[in-house]
Amino acid sequence: MNSKRLAFATVLFAPLLTAALAGCQGPVAPTVQPPGEKVSAKNSDCPMFGGSPQRNMVNTIDKDTPVLWSVAEGKKKNIKWMAQLGGNTAYGGPVVAGGKIYIGTNQKGNNTFEKALLLAFNEADGKLLWKIVHDFPPDELFSEGKGSGLCSTPVVEGDRLYYVAPGCEVICADTAGKVRWTYDMMKELKVVPHHLGNCSPLIVGDLVMVVTSNGVDNEGTLTSPKAPSFIAVNKKTGKLVWQSSLPGTKIIEGQWSNPALAIVNGQPQVIFPGGDDVIYALKPETGDLIWKCNCNPFPRKKGMRGIDPYFISTPVIAGDRLYIGLGVYPTNAHTPRFSYFLCLDVTKKGDVSMKSYDPKDVKNKGSALVWAFGGPINPPPEKGRQVYFGSTISTAAVHDGLAYINEEGGYLHCLDAKTGKQYWSHDFKTSVWGSPYWVDGKVYIANDDGDVLIFKHGKERQYYIAGKLAPGNKDNDRRVVPSNNLDDGIQSTPVVANGVLYIVTKTKLYAIR
Repeated sequence: MNSKRLAFATVLFAPLLTAALAGCQGPVAPTVQPPGEKVSAKNSDCPMFGGSPQRNMVNTIDKDTPVLWSVAEGKKKNIKWMAQLGGNTAYGGPVVAGGKIYIGTNQKGNNTFEKALLLAFNEADGKLLWKIVHDFPPDELFSEGKGSGLCSTPVVEGDRLYYVAPGCEVICADTAGKVRWTYDMMKELKVVPHHLGNCSPLIVGDLVMVVTSNGVDNEGTLTSPKAPSFIAVNKKTGKLVWQSSLPGTKIIEGQWSNPALAIVNGQPQVIFPGGDDVIYALKPETGDLIWKCNCNPFPRKKGMRGIDPYFISTPVIAGDRLYIGLGVYPTNAHTPRFSYFLCLDVTKKGDVSMKSYDPKDVKNKGSALVWAFGGPINPPPEKGRQVYFGSTISTAAVHDGLAYINEEGGYLHCLDAKTGKQYWSHDFKTSVWGSPYWVDGKVYIANDDGDVLIFKHGKERQYYIAGKLAPGNKDNDRRVVPSNNLDDGIQSTPVVANGVLYIVTKTKLYAIR
């Protein structure tokens, strides 16, 4: 369970709570803000994955965001600048903070794209300022992940930034590109990652919260079941403060999700999605368990083919609700036929695991389940889709009573955030690895074909065509924003900061306004 707890927990707790209640300098209004209070901010930086500790893909500050642009030679439109990344894939970022933009990508080594890079660009003109290069460890354990580069999205606080390198090292660097300290989770904690380290850390007070990525090896064996899944390290020194091995021997495959922060009755709790399909809420200062919820009431029996979905998505906190979807690693050959998107109550205590995906089930009395969207359609239709929701690796955007979530297979859903009722969906006819992003009454989402689609926020499906809102679109064709293709695959989430839209393709970073 937990070890190395702080003897000075009561001393730490006061500044920790102050920081938690303050939210962040990102573009999302703090969840503890009184209703109707006007948001004011000097800037709308996006200093971490999801913009705020609650990880909600929502920006309530920026206005007049672009709906039309072009990168075609001789026909460029609304492109402020473009920067080459130098690799062939980009999963980390973008993060915008203090006049810089941070991107995680890869770089070619002796044989393949086997290096991981953190790049820093000037926000004003896209000039490359510096880079930090990480070699993948030579261990065969990393053979499947070598081309992925840096998957961790850094969190920036002041003149420091924190991320996880592929070799499972927690890195603290300054904003000038100098590494200040490193904490090696493989060496110190015997962590064995599934493919590579990947967590996008969370800062709460003086602590950096990390999911360790402990999982099965290339043979499917959990070789280090006693290694911790969740840790907290001191952000100033890099010293371990506490560790938790709660998922233990029940890790399904990998641990790819990220921690989020909830405030319940004025008290902070860190939400850790475990590789065992369990959501854990822990006290940030000690790692003690507040509540847990098993989100897979029907696990596969031993010997059955396939794999149970688990958490690739990051939990989103909106008020006293948590939103998260289930999925598997994108290239997994055993992707389940259907999955679920869940809404949980974060005010619970103890073991509040669900017994089914039906909130009205009497067996679910006292569980954290508020609603679940997904599963197979029964009876299955003769034509068309046979499931309500498929595997997802994306993070939700929840705002104004609506929740937006997409599947890896390319479906975007708009749901009632309170009840889970589906208002509409859209089929992109291609995969989507990024997340929906809400800003200025619009929902931006990018797909693997390089298209950026823009929907109007609302209960009816409306989208922009050639920069203009097309009223009452009921069809599901491919005419959506045809001019907003970036000529390269996109596997990240669009971000708006300080009036500029930033989109990372596999090889380029675009600033659009």
